[in-house]
Amino acid sequence: MRVLLLAAALLAAAPAFAQTPATSAVLVDAARAPAARTIIDGASWSCTGATCTATGGANQPATRACRRVVARLGAVSSFSYKGVALSAEQIAACNA
Repeated sequence: MRVLLLAAALLAAAPAFAQTPATSAVLVDAARAPAARTIIDGASWSCTGATCTATGGANQPATRACRRVVARLGAVSSFSYKGVALSAEQIAACNA
């Protein structure tokens, strides 16, 4: 009976797990986008054109995550990390 209750609780909680905030970046130079998945700080990045999205990853400030992505993929025109969108000033600092 406990196993059945546990399974029901996990199924009820599944939608909450599925709604992880988005992590995404738009690259300034689409030619720098990797053709295959790329792991950066534990996040699995995939790109279509200049738009890249990620799942997973280490828990860190959005500005640090941005700098790590820029170091590997090049400058970004927008960046959102786990639901936190960077401002224009933060993106400029990230790209510097």
